[in-house]
This record gives sequence, structure tokens and C-alpha cells, in this order.
Amino acid sequence: MGDPEERLSDAERDQAVAWLRDHLLSGRLTLEEFSERVDEVHAARVQADLEQVQLGLPSRRGLPAVPSQRRATHLTGALLGKVVKRGRIKLRGWTVAVGAFCDVDLDLRQADIHGMRTALTVLVGFGNVDVYVPENVNVTVSGLAVGGHRREWGVDVERRGSTEISVRVMSLFGTVDVWRVPADVPGDYGQIFRELQARQGELPP
Repeated sequence: MGDPEERLSDAERDQAVAWLRDHLLSGRLTLEEFSERVDEVHAARVQADLEQVQLGLPSRRGLPAVPSQRRATHLTGALLGKVVKRGRIKLRGWTVAVGAFCDVDLDLRQADIHGMRTALTVLVGFGNVDVYVPENVNVTVSGLAVGGHRREWGVDVERRGSTEISVRVMSLFGTVDVWRVPADVPGDYGQIFRELQARQGELPP
């Protein structure tokens, strides 16, 4: 780091985001932690502001992360019931959420992601699927809803250099909600719903 009071350039912010992304992909940061620190990078004005972003993380020359032994999550399903999946879910390449006559909560905020892009396919009939992601992760939502709803909540902010989650939806008389959750919103799902409604965060279909 140079002069602590030296102003940052956009290129230096991009380098800092790329450095954080390396730690995300190595498993040192969850998606939510990565999202929060990216926010701090984009708010930084001088070199000293980046010190907080680097706390707890080794330098680029530090030891490599120990590979996680946790298996990647490729399938989450429910039939005539309710499934809640959260915590340090390991995402590698692709995952599928499928259900019928059910409720599925798939919380990816604490997920470990391996790779710049991850695809999530949601297949639901006569049920509800809620997907929760940190606000500053790049998320694209596409697909078809027949006799139901496909909705996005929160602020869609594209971050250069951030990882990307592609959500593809096929719904038959079902509802799929994708929630972009700000870091300051607590984890209770009812609270998320009330907060994002209050902020008028629903995006047009």
C-alpha cells in the first residue's frame, strides 16, 4: 500500500474487488461477506480505507486455502412439504431446486461459491420457492411462469468483477421470488419481506 491518504483510482478499486473475489473462490469468504466488503471497496476514497477491507485475509502471497471437504449442493427438492436450506452451502457450477405442492427456502447468503458463474435452475409446480442472495452479487433471472408469479425484490446493482448467479425459472401455477438482501437486513424471512416492501424494492417483471 502507498500513501494512506492517496486518493484511489477506479482501477485500484477493481483490483481490490478481484483480490476479494480470489478469497471468495478459495472459500475464505461467503457470498454475504464478499458482498459487504465489495460495498466497502466502492465506498473507499483513499488507500487507508482499504485496510478494513483486508482485515482477517492473507495477502496474495499468503498460504492457499485448504479445500473444503463439503460436497457441492446440486439438488434441493420438496414434495408435499417444506424445505429450508441455508448456511455454508457449497455451490459449484450448477444447482437445481425442484418442488411440487411445497415451500422451498434456498438461502445462498452464506454460500461458498467456486467459480465466477453459478447457475441455479428452479422447477416448481403448485408451490413456492424463495431464493435469497446478497445485494451486491450479480444475479440474472430468466424463465417462464405459467399461472403463477416470477418476482424479483431488492436493488439490482451490477458490480464489475463480482461473481454471477444465473437463476432460470420454470413454474407451473407456482411462485418464485428472488430476494436481493441488503447487508443491514436481518435474517428473519418475515423481516426481509417487510423491509424490502417498505423500501419499495420490487422490480418490474
